[in-house]
Amino acid sequence: MPPILTGLIAGTLLVINTVFWITPLMMAAIIKLLLPVTVVRHHLSRFVVWCAECWIQCNNGWMKLTQPMQWHIERPDTLNAKGSYMVVSNHQSWVDILVLQYALGKRIPFLKFFLKKELIWVPFMGLAWWALDLPFMKRYSKAYLEKHPEKRGQDLETTRKSCEKFRNMPTSVMNFLEGTRFTQAKHDQQESQYANLLKPKSGGMAFAMSVMGDCFHSLIDVTIHYPGRVPTFIDFIQGKMPRCDVVVQERQIPDHLLSGDYQNNDEYREQFQHWVQQIWQEKDDRLTRMKQSGHVE
Repeated sequence: MPPILTGLIAGTLLVINTVFWITPLMMAAIIKLLLPVTVVRHHLSRFVVWCAECWIQCNNGWMKLTQPMQWHIERPDTLNAKGSYMVVSNHQSWVDILVLQYALGKRIPFLKFFLKKELIWVPFMGLAWWALDLPFMKRYSKAYLEKHPEKRGQDLETTRKSCEKFRNMPTSVMNFLEGTRFTQAKHDQQESQYANLLKPKSGGMAFAMSVMGDCFHSLIDVTIHYPGRVPTFIDFIQGKMPRCDVVVQERQIPDHLLSGDYQNNDEYREQFQHWVQQIWQEKDDRLTRMKQSGHVE
């Protein structure tokens, strides 16, 4: 099938799928906003997550129908849809989101991203994110705290309170530690010590740990490799991505890193960064082997 026709069919199915599921999701979100009753909101939260999961499964359906790619996925049998996880991955393309949903869907809880609290005011999407119980974080800059020391610790406490609901429900929190998509130009500008990765930014992950660390069963470490070249989203829907390799590892989170003051405790920050750098070095070595061998390990 010509790429343009493949892209037209895939794009149409994506739009239909999105419109179909966003309609009941937004209706439930509005009801949830207008009826501040705990029991009602709890059931509505489950419904909107169900809508999002159905959207993902339908995406997986049109991907299988229209995309000729080969999937090579290696993942442990220990993943649990009723568990709670911190999830990290390398980041190369917007396609990564669809890959993560395909590889982890129904095996762990719906992936949620920490969002800046200001994003709640984004029209429509802010309401959808709120209804999906995506955790909003409020963070004060170091410069702000130097001027207002009385605010120290309040950002963590505010976010911690917003995440209390996750103590009673399965949750997966996603974090792209590189902070941006990998390109060779960015790699060279950073002078990254890793051959295939940008330098990891530990602060966001440490912030999530300080808020929810005791809720997580483990860390899910995902490595994504696109043999040949990294696809754009247009490449993907046009069927120009022939293969995708994914390795999923489950790692235990060291007890002493489950909570701590990353911003103000030098010892904790150093230990956390060392742990993340170890994970990143192993991921870099794994990507090198995958590129050399042409298949997942």
